[in-house]
Amino acid sequence: MAKRKKILFLGETYRADAITWMNGLKEFGDFEIVTWELKTPNHSFFNRSFRILEYCTGLFQIKKLIKLQQPDMVIAERTTSYGFLAALSGVKPVAIAQQGRTDLWPEKSFLLPLKKIIQNYAFEKADLIHAWGPVMTVSMRVANVDMKKVLVLPKGIDLKQFKNTKNTSSEKLRAIVTRSLMPEYRHDVILKAFWILNQRGIDFELTIVGDGKLLPQLRELATKMNIENKVNFTGQIPNTKIPELLQQANFYISMPITEGVSASLFEAMASNCYPVVTDIPGNQSWIKHRENGQLIPIDDTEMLANELLWAFENKDYQIAAVLKNRKFVEDNANYITNMKIIATKYHELINTLKNN
Repeated sequence: MAKRKKILFLGETYRADAITWMNGLKEFGDFEIVTWELKTPNHSFFNRSFRILEYCTGLFQIKKLIKLQQPDMVIAERTTSYGFLAALSGVKPVAIAQQGRTDLWPEKSFLLPLKKIIQNYAFEKADLIHAWGPVMTVSMRVANVDMKKVLVLPKGIDLKQFKNTKNTSSEKLRAIVTRSLMPEYRHDVILKAFWILNQRGIDFELTIVGDGKLLPQLRELATKMNIENKVNFTGQIPNTKIPELLQQANFYISMPITEGVSASLFEAMASNCYPVVTDIPGNQSWIKHRENGQLIPIDDTEMLANELLWAFENKDYQIAAVLKNRKFVEDNANYITNMKIIATKYHELINTLKNN
């Protein structure tokens, strides 16, 4: 019996994206996965200092792990951190994934020149570079990446979990937000838009999923605007609960100021939730304004309220759009199809390098 191929994954294993990636490789590539990640949280300046120190000693730990586990390949998320360590690891082949529109973030960071050097090295040494969506290729071309090494393909979502069986003609505007409660996702803008709708006498239920440092402030804001009885803050919940909550909603809202490829958008599109998202490149790849969703300028509370109302009042358009979105996800973001392609590509890379 042939020995199972082993992959070393460098990245944060608790993240949903990472879990999807690893599970797909196990299921469709029969890979054994070994992991390494930084242990220090990135929540404060004090923690970040220790995290940087841990990162600087990380290569020594990774090489010890490689000697012990003898992986056939190394994969890593974020070109400016784990991807750089993967490039230095000495294992071939190396596959790295850019996580956002660009991993050079924040754009005004004083570390930007150093991050560019690190990223360019990772790009150069990688045998395969994942762009989970077309928007990611723009910054890669600017960085003069060899585009023959780039695979443009989302990991996809498990369509068995995310159903399209609900009734989309509800008389109440039921909206859901599934992004982390962090400043860059602009939950306050969403709450203010629903305050405007409430002032206009529109009946709604808004579900805000998850936890984050802004939760107390957002609860306070909802109370201040007298909409707390119509807003459900779920707090932290298992990912397995999200499909059920999507089934109860007819609108999905996401207002980030930056975006790469959002699995949560695909999940909503697969679940017949009508998407209303920010008008930024990462969303423009999937959503066309008033064709299969709505695109809202960053922080435009008034337009968000108006566009939600327009879509809610145009039921025939809304129903046609969500059916189109389900078909799009089935054709382009099917986890089974896409992860089989990725797993096969990894086996080809391993076999090619072994035979050379």
